[in-house]
Amino acid sequence: MTIGQGRILVVDDEPRYIRLIQVNLEASGYEVRAATNGRQAIELAAAHSPDLILLDIMLPFKDGYKVCREIRRFSSVPIIMLTALGRTADIVKGLDAGADDYIAKPFSAQELLARIRARMRRAGLAEPEPDAVYKTNDLTLDMASHRLFISGEEICLTPTEYRLLVELVRHAGRVLVSSFLLEQIWDTDQHEPQLLWQTIHRLRQKIEPDPSNPCYIQTRPGIGYIFLDSNTDSPHRSAQETLPR
Repeated sequence: MTIGQGRILVVDDEPRYIRLIQVNLEASGYEVRAATNGRQAIELAAAHSPDLILLDIMLPFKDGYKVCREIRRFSSVPIIMLTALGRTADIVKGLDAGADDYIAKPFSAQELLARIRARMRRAGLAEPEPDAVYKTNDLTLDMASHRLFISGEEICLTPTEYRLLVELVRHAGRVLVSSFLLEQIWDTDQHEPQLLWQTIHRLRQKIEPDPSNPCYIQTRPGIGYIFLDSNTDSPHRSAQETLPR
């Protein structure tokens, strides 16, 4: 997918925001569809398979959280939430519903376009070693098809969850500091740790036999996270080995 050439679904009940967003996106080469309520958003997402969704939280009929959860039942499309609710609890709720990122209103056109480019770039990146299949215990990660299986059953991941899992797997047995993961996955830093916390939480719910006692993704308090691999000889290498490449 070429950056600047993609289908974006804008969901907002404020016509002025839709107009402003549409003008800026179309000027940058994107194809834009718009929905003004939650029901319409779900219908358009299912019918037109957008490459990215900009989703407001405060919507008629179904709020953005419900819309996000319903879309996640049939699609892993990148979702950026647009919100005037800047509280951490509201942001966490959106990420926990399956959103990949958020941007608080009011925002500049430059910031919005940068976030969109980052999300679409990540969704379109081909992983290295296209024929690689990673296995440990009952987990199988097929990097050629971007598919995850647990005990032979396919698990649906969002693009952000998938990229985070791949990053952890690439460094299996090594502690990855939180700032490194934030930089690699979100192009941000330690000032937005809730992005990482919530994605780790969602990933554990999907891949761990017991999410409250994880056997794959473990926390190293005050440092970061480590992916434990039954094939790795040295599961506790230093975090300094994995600082940004």
